[in-house]
Amino acid sequence: MNIPESKFPRIVIIGGGFAGVNLVKSLAKKEVQVVLLDKHNYHTFQPLLYQVSSSGLEPDSIAYPLRKIIKKNSNTFFRLAEVDNVNAKINEINTSIGTLSYDFLVIATGTKTNYFGSKTIEANSMPMKSIPQALNIRSLILQNFEKAAVTSSIKDRQAYLNFVIVGGGPTGVELAGAIAELKNHILPRDYRDLDSSIMQIHLLEGTERVLPSMSMTASKKSEGFLKRLGVRVHTNVFVKDYDGKQVTTNSDLKLQTETLIWAAGVTGSLVHGLKVESMLEKANRYVVNRFNQIEGYDTIFALGDIASMSTVDYPNGHPQVAQPAIQQGKLLGKNIMRIINKQSPKPFVYNDKGSMATVGRNKAVVDLKHYKFGGFFAWFIWMFIHLISLVGFRNRVIVFFNWTYNYINFDKAARLIIRPYKK
Repeated sequence: MNIPESKFPRIVIIGGGFAGVNLVKSLAKKEVQVVLLDKHNYHTFQPLLYQVSSSGLEPDSIAYPLRKIIKKNSNTFFRLAEVDNVNAKINEINTSIGTLSYDFLVIATGTKTNYFGSKTIEANSMPMKSIPQALNIRSLILQNFEKAAVTSSIKDRQAYLNFVIVGGGPTGVELAGAIAELKNHILPRDYRDLDSSIMQIHLLEGTERVLPSMSMTASKKSEGFLKRLGVRVHTNVFVKDYDGKQVTTNSDLKLQTETLIWAAGVTGSLVHGLKVESMLEKANRYVVNRFNQIEGYDTIFALGDIASMSTVDYPNGHPQVAQPAIQQGKLLGKNIMRIINKQSPKPFVYNDKGSMATVGRNKAVVDLKHYKFGGFFAWFIWMFIHLISLVGFRNRVIVFFNWTYNYINFDKAARLIIRPYKK
């Protein structure tokens, strides 16, 4: 890998997500050598992926080069690689570009889409966990609009304009709201020869309410917002099959659609080579202690979505969202330096800053520790938090400009089919 030898301990970090990036920042200018590995050369701000999918933002607005993050750290290196496995006996990892030894290994690989064993759904649905996948969804939506405009078959037109989103968590709710705004503001203007009332957005949730991880207040408000936007919300409904044309559910509901977007769950993206007893098989997460050490290993750690840390408040592990990953990354950098300096590490304590979701223009819900509210003020807070959380000043400026433009003009400027999608 052409990593120079160093007199300092080598810390290898797998994954440039929220956890990995914050760990790298925490170790900046310390007496260690840091090697960051990722299969992409950029960090993705995943909470705004849905806006790329729905033509609200271009992908470079929510991506930031990993090399730019580390450019001022002379002892930090980045390599574009996929990790095949870990050989813990000799402190070595095997990757697509070679092998590398380590003194400390940190796994922060995040999650991937969980299809719950259905091969047909995996083959025919659209996931949204990465920028390329978000661009695929954007292209497919716009291509369907174009096909609907030229087809003479009413049945085919309805299938092209019928969008089914599976999963009523924050991703599904936010995407459903964004596609509804396409229907309400873009379709009538760009496709004047199409009857926009034909377009339908269906949101399917397997539990009794949308946003099941948030408060009942947030669930009720968000469902009300969605219905006002024209989204058809189906609760206690889960998908049994999708053949690319028809959605079959556990109820009498059957939907004809060319587009099914799968936001129904995630599973851990594990690295091969560690002990089976170090993992939670059902969730595909590593079992870690309060210092993020993987069970059975002293020098191998897991962070963020891939880590399951059982505590009194979180017996099943912390929620798989950005904040636990950020906080664990920051603390682990300090703890590794304490271990190197023969000091005791500090246990991780999660500071829950609340949760939020947006449903569209002037519509959002926020759950704080003592306050739960929705509407315009919640939407303003959602925008502010996401704006300041973006990596890079340029990205903040571009996103702010796009949001301002979209708000004033009821427009989505990124509705371009740059790379046509083929099923």
